[in-house]
Amino acid sequence: MTATLLDDATQARVVAAYLKHHPEFLSEYPELAAKLTMPREQGPVSSLAIYQLHSLREKNAELERRLAELIEIAAENEQLMERVHALTVALLRANTMEVTARSIVAKLSADFHTESVRLVLFGNEPQLPRADWLQQVAGPEALPEFSDFLQQNEPVSGRLAADKLSRLFGAESTLIRSVAMMRLGDNGMLAIGSHDPDRFQPGMGTLFLKMISATITAALARSWDVY
Repeated sequence: MTATLLDDATQARVVAAYLKHHPEFLSEYPELAAKLTMPREQGPVSSLAIYQLHSLREKNAELERRLAELIEIAAENEQLMERVHALTVALLRANTMEVTARSIVAKLSADFHTESVRLVLFGNEPQLPRADWLQQVAGPEALPEFSDFLQQNEPVSGRLAADKLSRLFGAESTLIRSVAMMRLGDNGMLAIGSHDPDRFQPGMGTLFLKMISATITAALARSWDVY
């Protein structure tokens, strides 16, 4: 009996190897394909043709799911582009440093649906408003908690340590669960805080953050020149 089992297993391997090298075999013998059964998790499929049909439907369903995801991402990106454009237009219309600063915070808070925005500027301009969303410091050396971030000059996102949250958001720091930060050239830095811990995650795409940073940096530089 053992020898018979071994012979059957050997023959099965030979048949399998032959079919791998001759995939057109079943197309030449369709009557054989109709008699074959293929195992599936839900039970046997009556024929190879039906099995292939089920496989194609599953692949099509997966492709449709992935296409729907891509369409959703494209729609979200389009909305982000529109918001960045609106921010750019608002900053182009600003004719003073105060209007520029207020426009930055207002557009980011309203259009980007963020709970908290913090604008940190290097220098001391008495004409700028006194507000929770604005901090003026002497320069990068006044922000030792963010020395690594300011040296890298790249947007970052994710969760911050308690001391950094407190430095940026003060009394609101206990509500902030995730943050996106951007350096604004030599003008300062910008932090956007969210109550949602998953809103800003490490490794998320930074293209739009870089666009926002470049737009605001240019607007601030122009406003400094006007001053």
